Amino acid sequence: MPDIDADGLRIYYERRGTGDPLLFLNGSGATLAGSGLLIDLFTDRFDVVAHDQRGLGRTAIPPGPYAMADYAADAVAVLDAVGWSSARVAGVSFGGMVAQELAVTFPDRVTGLALICTSPGGANPSYPLHEVALLSDAERWALRPLLLDTRFTPEWLSTHPSDARLAAMLADRGTPSAGETLRGETEQLMARSRHDVTDRLGAITCPTLVASGRYDGIAPVTNGEAIAGRVTSSELRVYEGGHAFFVQDPTALPEILDFLAG
Repeated sequence: MPDIDADGLRIYYERRGTGDPLLFLNGSGATLAGSGLLIDLFTDRFDVVAHDQRGLGRTAIPPGPYAMADYAADAVAVLDAVGWSSARVAGVSFGGMVAQELAVTFPDRVTGLALICTSPGGANPSYPLHEVALLSDAERWALRPLLLDTRFTPEWLSTHPSDARLAAMLADRGTPSAGETLRGETEQLMARSRHDVTDRLGAITCPTLVASGRYDGIAPVTNGEAIAGRVTSSELRVYEGGHAFFVQDPTALPEILDFLAG
């Protein structure tokens, strides 16, 4: 798969699928190597391009600090590399933040937008993940399932085995990062903490779906409401689940795909 040079930054991307062009933007700390199953859910209906965002995966780790505008410019560089003047865009969590920045800065490049479990920043920020590293190990392990889904107390998980499996799967990220890999992840989290497009959301001109999980501990429904209330051509849909509602609620992904296709 190809790399591109975007003003000196080497960006790794992958392209697969058939259909209308779709740019997929990944969440915090997520790489293409670990997100293939999720991305493949879009490839039956779309020609999908996705990239490792700066500081992550097989993309270079440039000096910081990073700004959300940098991530949006990287996305435009990927669109240019594949020769797309515009595309539909789906952004999950942090990817939804990048998608918002992209759509308010380059509205002519986005023909349809799905903002999935994300936040506009400002008065409606996502949970400050950059602060989790300051917690003790015990505090982190207790917090993680509740960030995923606010119902996921020990009592709930003890009587809901499928939810317990989901929480365990998403909590297990393998060997902790170190060195330059950790620096890249940390720079992303710091850029995330400064994200705020609230006052610019009115610049989004394309049809927009804002999809939120009812029990999301990272990007609560109120944050989805804040986005939908400022984007003229938008609709908010609330699904039964948390930050991973698209695997918890069987109606979510088909509706997201239909919206993007429509």
